[in-house]
Amino acid sequence: MTASALSPALSKLAFVASDRPEAQEAKARLEARYGEVDPTRAQVIVALGGDGFMLETLHHALDLDGPHPKPIYGMNCGSVGFLMNDFHEDDLLERISAAEDATIHPLSMIASDRVGQTWHALAINEVSLLRQTFQTAKLRILIDGKERMAELVCDGVLVATPAGSTAYNLSAHGPIIPLDARALALTPISAFRPRRWRGALLRHTAKVAIEVLEPEKRPVSAVADNFEVRNVARVEICEDRQISLTMLFDAGRSLEERVLSEQFSS
Repeated sequence: MTASALSPALSKLAFVASDRPEAQEAKARLEARYGEVDPTRAQVIVALGGDGFMLETLHHALDLDGPHPKPIYGMNCGSVGFLMNDFHEDDLLERISAAEDATIHPLSMIASDRVGQTWHALAINEVSLLRQTFQTAKLRILIDGKERMAELVCDGVLVATPAGSTAYNLSAHGPIIPLDARALALTPISAFRPRRWRGALLRHTAKVAIEVLEPEKRPVSAVADNFEVRNVARVEICEDRQISLTMLFDAGRSLEERVLSEQFSS
């Protein structure tokens, strides 16, 4: 469902809010003004909070609706709002009807731990491998089954989607990726050896496998957004294009525009 498909008969909104008092208060006011609809019957879900809550809402929408969940329109009632629209109570139906949509595809993570148990999770922003102790991690990286790096000594490494490239990936000095670039970022976190390796840009079809070397001595966690698996031995990461998530942004403030503007910010 796109923004154009919502207009002009948009009327059923479901409001969800983070635990912050200001978000809960905004939810109560908006429900009193625009009505309260169960998320299963809504045309659009309105998320009130920050970027972290937007990720929670997107994951919950997947659990609720399957691979093609309802569009989500966020309004910032938190501290960081890159994925959110400005908060205004007026003309909400009109703003959503005129909004521009951004379709994103999550990453699929399959993590195997040291005792052989396998875990599966989806990540909208990134999948990160992080050292668990004071010792650096030692990792082996394979792309599409071919070894590309025999040993990376580091604090960790991450694979980021275009939508997530402005989050943890950017903090780790990874590249910002336009939404339509069909690429993924592979970014080291505090690489010690090779010291000058800054990561790689991969095609969105790439299948990334990361093996943990010396896992007993140098334990590593794998994190798909906020889902963590500890003591992993091998992690496989790829984009899942069978799943489409739609976020709505105010006209003239699309996610593509925000990603582009971020590249020129000081």
